[in-house]
Amino acid sequence: MIRVIPELCTGCGLCIPACPLGVVELISNVAVIKEGCNICSICVSICPGEAIEIEDKKEKRKNGNKGVWVFIEQEDGKIKNVGIELLGCARRLASQLNTNVTALVLGENVDDNLGDFFIARGADSVFIISSPYLSYYSTLYSRVLADIVKEKKPEIILIGGTAIGRSLAPRLAASLKTGLTADCTELLIEDGEFIQIRPAFGGNIMAEIVTRTLPKIATVRSKVMKPLKPQERKGEIIRITPNLSEDDIWEKRKVLKKEVLFGRNIEDAEIIVSCGRGIRDPKNISLIKELADLLGGAVGASRAVVDTGWMTHPHQIGQTGKTVCPKLYIACGISGAIQHIVGMKSSDTIVAINKDPHAPIFDVATYGIVGDLFEIVPLMIKKIREY
Repeated sequence: MIRVIPELCTGCGLCIPACPLGVVELISNVAVIKEGCNICSICVSICPGEAIEIEDKKEKRKNGNKGVWVFIEQEDGKIKNVGIELLGCARRLASQLNTNVTALVLGENVDDNLGDFFIARGADSVFIISSPYLSYYSTLYSRVLADIVKEKKPEIILIGGTAIGRSLAPRLAASLKTGLTADCTELLIEDGEFIQIRPAFGGNIMAEIVTRTLPKIATVRSKVMKPLKPQERKGEIIRITPNLSEDDIWEKRKVLKKEVLFGRNIEDAEIIVSCGRGIRDPKNISLIKELADLLGGAVGASRAVVDTGWMTHPHQIGQTGKTVCPKLYIACGISGAIQHIVGMKSSDTIVAINKDPHAPIFDVATYGIVGDLFEIVPLMIKKIREY
């Protein structure tokens, strides 16, 4: 926070032309810093009367956001290593900031022993956020986390640069109206300031980034940070039940979890039938499932389908989902955005079904069928049953 001390301001006006954003003006012969200042501190250094100051960050921290949080990615109790690595980094940062480390675990029926595991590796407290709707990653994660962040007010949030992390972090940052630095290679505390370092301009330079908004969110790829060795430590395990309403979208999510989710390990499937926005309605996914069942394959989805909550993240194929290489990939109603194509273009045979003859998916397809999937897929099912 930057401010002008009126008693010390002489009205010399040197700060006005010095401001690169033009947000300083004289009012009643006293400098006033208007909205839009990014606290570059140029005016502080140029003021001859030392009438402009930046509030002490440590003092601000005492009354504002506190703590370093780490999102722990897990599924069925299996933990991604990057979360453990980030706990070690968080412990180092928190020690310099004289604050605490909190591990965040979202899921269903999460064992308390996992909490002890994280405490031994650097956490002072563990938030276990439990709900049947959190069994697998979905966009609901960002909504739940945003509510908790707004209540608890951490200063820093660290998230692994995994497929899930790359989906979660920007959504969380947008919900909180704060900044995000992705794919950091180093995180530092200098003079009480959180410095995020990452490659820029094709890796030709290393950028040092400072986020002025709170909380400060950063993603870090796996194997960048070193985990701490387990130690005998005491900490607090706190269970949180998110406040979720039972509206139609959550009812649909429950049905999908029970009836559609199958063949979750689509990365190993030899045949995948995927659906995109062209599926129109979640009830139509049963058609895709029927075709996949007949072929002995798995069901996949584009990001658009997962974002709507119609299918869960383990089905998502693409840049922020799974990368697959089956013998046969059937794309139903998928336009073929580059983010999806990078996750399936290595498939041996690609069959694309889309009523738009100019859909980008046809550029990578081995065989293309221009037509309505609701006519073509039932016909395929009929012919396979006859065979």
